[in-house]
Amino acid sequence: MGSNLARNLASRDGNTVAVFNRSPERTRTLVSEHPEAGFVASETYDDFVASLAKPRTAIIMVQAGRGTDAVIAELAARFEPGDIIVDGGNANFHDTIRREAELKPTGIHFVGMGVSGGEEGALNGPSIMPGGTAESYETLGPILKTIAAKAPEDGEPCVTHVGTDGAGHFVKMVHNGIEYADMQLIAEAYDLIRHGTGKSPAEIADIFAAWNTTELESYLIEITAEVLRQVDAATGEPLVDVILDQAGAKGTGAWTVQNALDLGVPVSGIAEAVFARSLSSKPAQRAAAQALPGPAVAWKADDADVFIDEVRRALYASKIIAYSQGFDEIIAGAEQFGWNIDKGEIAKIWRAGCIIRARFLNRIADAYADDPELVALVVAPYFRDAVAEAEGAWRKVVATAALAGIPTPAFSSSLAYYDGLRAKRLPAALIQGQRDFFGAHTYKRVDKDGVFHTLWSGDRSEIETEPSWH
Repeated sequence: MGSNLARNLASRDGNTVAVFNRSPERTRTLVSEHPEAGFVASETYDDFVASLAKPRTAIIMVQAGRGTDAVIAELAARFEPGDIIVDGGNANFHDTIRREAELKPTGIHFVGMGVSGGEEGALNGPSIMPGGTAESYETLGPILKTIAAKAPEDGEPCVTHVGTDGAGHFVKMVHNGIEYADMQLIAEAYDLIRHGTGKSPAEIADIFAAWNTTELESYLIEITAEVLRQVDAATGEPLVDVILDQAGAKGTGAWTVQNALDLGVPVSGIAEAVFARSLSSKPAQRAAAQALPGPAVAWKADDADVFIDEVRRALYASKIIAYSQGFDEIIAGAEQFGWNIDKGEIAKIWRAGCIIRARFLNRIADAYADDPELVALVVAPYFRDAVAEAEGAWRKVVATAALAGIPTPAFSSSLAYYDGLRAKRLPAALIQGQRDFFGAHTYKRVDKDGVFHTLWSGDRSEIETEPSWH
């Protein structure tokens, strides 16, 4: 991604790009393969820093962790107040907050910048999510706007100043969490259709291609059709049947869930997508579980066309929940860390360039434009109506999957979350009673103010008390 981002920058009028890699041979290869870029190449940090015009701006694209800290240290030792160091890798936003705080006394600006779109996006136009100071964005903004993807609807560059210190990397983390959920939901839809109709991967590819002309239009739906059409050259089998069914992960999905837990935000659809990848990568357990009982008779849908349409509607409803949960986490993170994040602008910069780009992001932007204080995306009029239209099919698909023994953790958890939101009363009341019984954790009542505790080990009378640690 680093070399492609450099090529993207060099292709824009007015930009001259200096490049450096700690392996000089890689720098030489990049320069020789792309003479049209006019790169200014350096083989030492001193030469690289000397090649930059003041105020200097350096974009780091290296593996997250200690490698990033090492490069920052080398640059910071040579940079001056007013210079800008940009980390464009998939850094943990907590590290970004720390790094920004460490550099602040030096007068050097540090920007954590989320970049989505993979190698192709880096070259042709990614979605860019920079944090950092407003002052640093005054310098960076015009440059980033030249290389960012352009939204097809209005041509707006898919970049915005997300917020201070770690805001950019936080939003990129949530983007990746939503990506996990979206991919899992699509995989579950494919699995249901294949089990329920017996259609081949190529036939299911045609279904996804047709869905990509509907409200489900998105990059992930588009590439799903491409993957399902692919035939393995060695065996002549569908490639999807040759690929080992163990999904990898690089950590951002887990970070999304871990931080949601810290923030007290339920992101159950994203969490189940992360856990589904973990389960897929437990071959010994899965092999041992082959002997466990399940439905005795293989299930088939009575009407394939009807079932496929039900899966489509269930997929859209579940997708809405995934995005709603993701934006809930962005809102909670902004409140926790003091970021002024414009939710509508985030939806807009995800409309092109990034992995989760989709038609309905315009609807999300509209929802937050209509009500900036929207308590949950799913209750916005458009999304409320969309879920209402899909609800019956959604329930039928989840119930059918359970009876057929087909795992649909993301579909199922999304529906459970939806029902949890709409329930007038939850069994959490019983949980509070249990917690008070064994730990004197106290509870509140529906009929009067105050905090109460029942003397469970005594005469079981109720007393008013101070709240305990919850």
